[in-house]
Amino acid sequence: MIAIIDYGVGNLFSLTSSLACLGLESRVTGRPEEIEAADRIILPGVGAFGDAMEKLEETGLVPFIRSQAEKKPLLGICLGMQLLFEKSCEYGEHKGLGFVKGEIASLAEDLPDKTLKVPHIGWNALRIRRQDPLFRYIRDGEYAYYVHSFYGKNCAESTLADSEYGLPVTGVVRSGLVWGTQFHPEKSGDTGLRILKAFGEL
Repeated sequence: MIAIIDYGVGNLFSLTSSLACLGLESRVTGRPEEIEAADRIILPGVGAFGDAMEKLEETGLVPFIRSQAEKKPLLGICLGMQLLFEKSCEYGEHKGLGFVKGEIASLAEDLPDKTLKVPHIGWNALRIRRQDPLFRYIRDGEYAYYVHSFYGKNCAESTLADSEYGLPVTGVVRSGLVWGTQFHPEKSGDTGLRILKAFGEL
């Protein structure tokens, strides 16, 4: 069973529907006993980093998530991936969960081509930088769907894949049993489903 952490951030219908389509049992929960009983954990998220981190801390689950991530696979999606980093510079500086070395930075500030639109919304090809079991069912160059204004930076040692949008946008990171995708696999068609299928087999 996959526990999807519920901390009041984001619409989880697409994610639960995608997992059900793959025959993967999931449960949206904020209960420690259910998260502990799960084989895998997904940390979703949409919105602003600081607000999301505050809500996650209010649940009291942060120390528990850290301990569980030492024992079983955890996947952060979109803002959930960003929360895995050490810190974010979104509307001030905010401390993250610290699984991944690096920070979350403003795409608008770093883009050399200021005509590119931010938020970055759309389909971009994945450039696989390092092979990983999460890519078991996909190939280099397949497309994923992004919706974001901030991105992972100074995280080369953890980066598994990126996409080009005026600069290399961090697409997938990994540290130990913790993975993160900046794009939404649940909204990335068949490619995303195959990534979720691989996660379900980790």
